Amino acid sequence: MNRTEYSSIFDKGLNPILQAAITFGGVIVFILLAKLVKLTGLIHVPDRFPWMTAASFLLLFAVFNSVFSLSAENMLKYWGRSVYSYLGLAVASGAVATLFSSLSIDEAGSYRWIYIVLTIGYLVFLAMVASMRQIVDFAQREEWNHPRIRRGRGKKNTGGNGDSEKQ
Repeated sequence: MNRTEYSSIFDKGLNPILQAAITFGGVIVFILLAKLVKLTGLIHVPDRFPWMTAASFLLLFAVFNSVFSLSAENMLKYWGRSVYSYLGLAVASGAVATLFSSLSIDEAGSYRWIYIVLTIGYLVFLAMVASMRQIVDFAQREEWNHPRIRRGRGKKNTGGNGDSEKQ
C-alpha cells in the first residue's frame, strides 16, 4: 500500500519575496482583466479600480504573510524579508495602479489613507503572530521541562489545595 505523506504549504513556509512576486502578478492580472472588461463595454469599471486592486492585494499579502511567518525557523530574518517585500509590493503595485488609472495616489481619493491603514495593520498582524508563537513556544517548553510537577500536583497531598509543596 502506497502512503503519501500529507504536507501543507503552511508547514513548509514560503519565501516572502516569492509571496510578494505572486501577489504582484495577481495585481497585474486583475488590472489587465478590468481593462479588458472596460474596453469591451460589458460593465462600467471605475477609474480608481487599479488602486482598489492594489490595496486589496496588499491586504491579501499582509494576511497570508503573517500566517506563513508561523512556520519560519528564524523569525527575525523572515520579518526583515517580509517588511522589505511588503514595501516593494506597495511601491510596485502603486506604480502599476498609477500607470493604468492615470491617477496619482493623491488624485485617487482616500487610497493614501488606505495604504497607511494597511501598513499599520500589517505590522499589527506580524506582532500578533509573533506573540502567539512566543506563547506557544513557552507553553511547550514548560510542559517538557516540568512534566512530573504538572501531572503530580495535588496527588501527594490530598488534604490541601495542592500548593503546600512550595512552602
